[in-house]
This record gives sequence, structure tokens and C-alpha cells, in this order.
Amino acid sequence: MPMAQLTVRNVKEEIVRALKQRAAARGRSAEAEHREILRTALLDGKVEDFAIRAEALRMRLHSTVDSSEIIRADRDRDNLA
Repeated sequence: MPMAQLTVRNVKEEIVRALKQRAAARGRSAEAEHREILRTALLDGKVEDFAIRAEALRMRLHSTVDSSEIIRADRDRDNLA
């Protein structure tokens, strides 16, 4: 599918900052987040939407917590008892 380019001008700095923060929270570039926002707003309900929404959910639920540290701490605590 051919891709087009889109330029958005005269965007308030607070919106750009919010976009960058939202993108960082989802592990994406601001450009990728912008594409996702546009896709969601304009193509919601399309067949491929389920796969994209599922991926977005996986991204939101991604944890930075290392569960091995929690398990190790529990084992260490149990071994002291």
C-alpha cells in the first residue's frame, strides 16, 4: 500500500509535548504515535483494527518490573524462615 506524507503546522507546544509524552509512555516515536492517533480516530472499526488494538493493549500492559527480582526476594524470605 503506498504511503503518503502529512505535515501539520501551527500546533501548540503543549500539544506537541503531550504527544511526545504519550509516545514515550507507549515506547513509540512521536511520529508513530501520531500515526496511531490518526488511525484510531479515522479508521476505527476496520477489520485490521482488532490486531492493532490488541497490540496497543499489549503495549499498555507491558511492565518494566523484572518479575525475577520479586521471585528471588520471595525465595530469599522463605529460606530465612
